[in-house]
Amino acid sequence: MRRQKLVLIGNGMAGGRCIENIIQEDDSLYDITIFGKEPHVNYSRIMLSAVLQGDTSLDDITINDWSWYKDNNIELYTGETITEIDKQKKLVRSDKDRIVYYDKLILATGSEPVILPLPGVTKEGVISFRTIQDCNDMIDASKSHTKAIVIGAGLLGLEAARGLLNLGMEVDVVHLSDRIMNKQLDGTASRMLQKDLENQGMNFLLDKASEEIIGDTRAEGIRFSDGTVAKGDLIVMAVGVKPNIALAKHAGIDTNRGILVNNYLETTEKDIYAVGECAEHKNTVYGLVKPLYEQGAILAKHLCQKSTKDYQGSVLSTHLKIAGVDVFSVGDFTTTETTKTIQIHDEIASTYKKIFFKENKAVGAVLFGNTKDAARLLDLIIKKKFIPNDQKANLLQSYDLSTSYAAVLPKEEYVCTCNNVPKGVIVDNVLKHKLQTVQEVKACTKASSSCGGCKPVVSELLAYMQSDHFQEKIMDNSFCACTKLSEEEVVTNIQRYKLTSVPEIIDQLGWTTQKGCKHCVPALQYYVGMIYPEYDQQQRSLYLNEKMNAIACENGTYSVVPQLYGGIIDTEQLQKIVNTANKYGISQLSISSDQRIHIRNIDKEDLSSFWQDLNMRLHSVAANMVQHVKTTNNDQICSCDKHHAIQLAEGLEKRTEFLNVPYRFRIGVSACMHNGAGSTTKDIGAIKIDRGWEIYVGGSSGRNARSGQLLTVAKTEEDAIKIMIGFIQYYRDSANFQERTWQWISRVSIVHIREVLFNEDLLNYLVDRLKTDLTQRKHLIVNR
Repeated sequence: MRRQKLVLIGNGMAGGRCIENIIQEDDSLYDITIFGKEPHVNYSRIMLSAVLQGDTSLDDITINDWSWYKDNNIELYTGETITEIDKQKKLVRSDKDRIVYYDKLILATGSEPVILPLPGVTKEGVISFRTIQDCNDMIDASKSHTKAIVIGAGLLGLEAARGLLNLGMEVDVVHLSDRIMNKQLDGTASRMLQKDLENQGMNFLLDKASEEIIGDTRAEGIRFSDGTVAKGDLIVMAVGVKPNIALAKHAGIDTNRGILVNNYLETTEKDIYAVGECAEHKNTVYGLVKPLYEQGAILAKHLCQKSTKDYQGSVLSTHLKIAGVDVFSVGDFTTTETTKTIQIHDEIASTYKKIFFKENKAVGAVLFGNTKDAARLLDLIIKKKFIPNDQKANLLQSYDLSTSYAAVLPKEEYVCTCNNVPKGVIVDNVLKHKLQTVQEVKACTKASSSCGGCKPVVSELLAYMQSDHFQEKIMDNSFCACTKLSEEEVVTNIQRYKLTSVPEIIDQLGWTTQKGCKHCVPALQYYVGMIYPEYDQQQRSLYLNEKMNAIACENGTYSVVPQLYGGIIDTEQLQKIVNTANKYGISQLSISSDQRIHIRNIDKEDLSSFWQDLNMRLHSVAANMVQHVKTTNNDQICSCDKHHAIQLAEGLEKRTEFLNVPYRFRIGVSACMHNGAGSTTKDIGAIKIDRGWEIYVGGSSGRNARSGQLLTVAKTEEDAIKIMIGFIQYYRDSANFQERTWQWISRVSIVHIREVLFNEDLLNYLVDRLKTDLTQRKHLIVNR
């Protein structure tokens, strides 16, 4: 299939992340061309304030360097602006008269700073704060000038002011409102922040309307509408941004404040999409990084024809990134007749917490001085969790580290949603590299390197890991004592060098022992059998074919288990079992928890004739195989219809018998919510409900029982079988030897597994793979 041509206009954070996601989803679909009007590779614009404040360098904020574009075969044109989109011919033209054709076009033109139309605005010394060049201009100005005026006391303006203070300049901050950050904070938090920043050296001129920039050729100050004047030889405009829609508007693409898009980021024109600050979704234009990354992830899946939820908008939160100041706000914190609040204001410690409720749900929050609760409150608001009245006040109370948000967050859940960093990745890296600070975690994992909103969670997680409550230890990543290779490296090398036997692996991969050990040899046999089924000659049990197999017992005799699909036996089968057992002097039969009859104590010399006399299909299970399917087939628990459960169990067992797996695998099928087969504590289980089948995964019924997680709800029996078969095959393909399903799920995340299984093409591939493996294995077994 011909690779399509994808053109991205805008090399900023939103467009860059979207391209990263496309490459990750499927790097074979598109030839990609990117145009960026700045003469730089992709960099983190929101980290410019950190550069200005002296906390980092311009090199450190680069997201993707030139080698990344080269390695991914991306054609990048920097310092080049697209001036025309021809929708009919499907091409774009640049200011250098370059023409590039496209099949798909993404507009990520971002925003441009709002420049107040004041007299004198074109004078030297009047700049915005938006680009690397702006940052360099401010740094250069600080070397020869001493007084700066920042217009705008929003997030960007305060960050610019802090940076100019760090550069040694005296700074006035001018604001039209009577309080700073009036769109992000309530009155109390705003006044506390102002006092804190004044102590750092900022001077605020509030409730001021700028009228004119005074001076001859260079700015010398601002005259306000009330007649007063503020002196300054550097004027920084930080009054906001507006979506850059000129190109789209000129091309006839529908716009309002931004470029209009639907829930899949499609514009009103076929094959043209918009993402980031230039896009308007449901009357909202987003300027924070988290929503832009959420849009990019959804658009990437859509362009790669992967199933994805549509974009429904984002809950906005703000973290102020000024040294020594901790401020957080999220959601709606305007007060109405239906809004109720709880708050704590400690003037001595200079902390303030306020949560806004509508009925029994938190809708907004403001934190000052102590933002450790930020992640927990953000989670409550995003997920619209129900909070009873008697529990609302507890949200503001101090907490034990062992029950903190970071401590109880599942390892597969994301801490940093901007860079898709789950808790487990941070924990593993902290343990492996002995990380001690948020900065070290950021450098190692990229968590908190974008918007910084997850920094409190990372800090809380570090505190939890450094406390007595945290008991997890670093796991040895080596395969076994016979090699320095990790398990993943061993498997990769088996495939790379086409190693088809255990001796060959030991010899070629430099094992320190000649024959391996009890730990690595079974694992190597398993991997060889999985990668090359034709070489799988393992004899975990005595197995000749489907009617001739047995399990060796410790006393030297053998056990035979007739195959009873769904745990159901007819009277003719039962009579045959009894007659054969009597013939060989076996007076007792065992009915075990697997709902199977075990015929024990068969002498080895009698096996051949016993199989011939019994002449039944047998259930053969070695340690690492799919075990029986347990189901509900009696009326002791309830009198619900058992037919569907038995039918599903039979279908599953016929599709999975004789399959080897990383660790013994148990399946349960329950006929109703009474869960008679214990389906929630099996590796995979299904429970019949009114609207289909609930599918649970990752359970365990061993000494330390674990409840499985709800994977999905399948509408039909066939859908249930398909999703369960797909899960089993993906586990076989990607789990390590002896890795249990719950450990595997914890490592790769339930979210990732859903993404794989909910993709119709991938699911069909896994189902076909399992069918092929099963057919090949049965063929090999018969011909042994």
